[in-house]
Amino acid sequence: MNLIIDVGNSAVKSAVFQNAKILRSYVFPFEKFFEKFQQIKKDYPQIAFSILSSVIKDTSEIEEILRNETKLFVLGENTRLPFKNNYASPQTLGKDRLALVAAGAKEYSNTNLLIIDAGTCITFDFKNDKNEYLGGAISPGLQMRLKALHHFTAKLPLIELEENISLIGDSTQKGMLSGVLNGVAAELDGIIDRYKADYKYLTIILTGGDTQILSKRVKNGIFANPNFLLEGLNYILEFNKTQ
Repeated sequence: MNLIIDVGNSAVKSAVFQNAKILRSYVFPFEKFFEKFQQIKKDYPQIAFSILSSVIKDTSEIEEILRNETKLFVLGENTRLPFKNNYASPQTLGKDRLALVAAGAKEYSNTNLLIIDAGTCITFDFKNDKNEYLGGAISPGLQMRLKALHHFTAKLPLIELEENISLIGDSTQKGMLSGVLNGVAAELDGIIDRYKADYKYLTIILTGGDTQILSKRVKNGIFANPNFLLEGLNYILEFNKTQ
């Protein structure tokens, strides 16, 4: 049984896997890790392996806890991966993006694949039909755009996301939401169209915390999978167990 830990910019995502099957997933604040880990281990005492992916630098306390209780793999630039990484600066590539491409390599090994992760940032990652990762793009996420509108202006308020927003906003708040939500949806559709023009038989995966709100607005055909990153981390762990 595997414990998957992904430490992101805004929260910790975790899951318990039995082989390739996800048994339960969790989202919790970074500072609640020790408390949450103890509960997970109590509920699933069969956990023997773990993998840690993090976008923050200091995870020494988490690593110590996991090493004491499991056989720990820490995802890094030298980790053995189930795809060829052609990224020019692999040492700067986010670990979450490695995990997403690993999931793509498992599920869509002979397919041109665009993975869109809608979280704090929106990342675009492309893997070709030869199972080679070529790179992608990074764009501000929904919350980041709303915060930027407030931070860099004198009068625009700090607002929360709402789903049911029309194209024409009849108030400042609705105008901001329309600009951000419809703007991002148009951005995604435009980028997808450009990939489709260059690569035939393209499969698109949309994942991340804002999957639900964006999947309803993107016109291009996509597969929504909010657990794609966790599945990729589990696959990397299984892939490295045999070494």
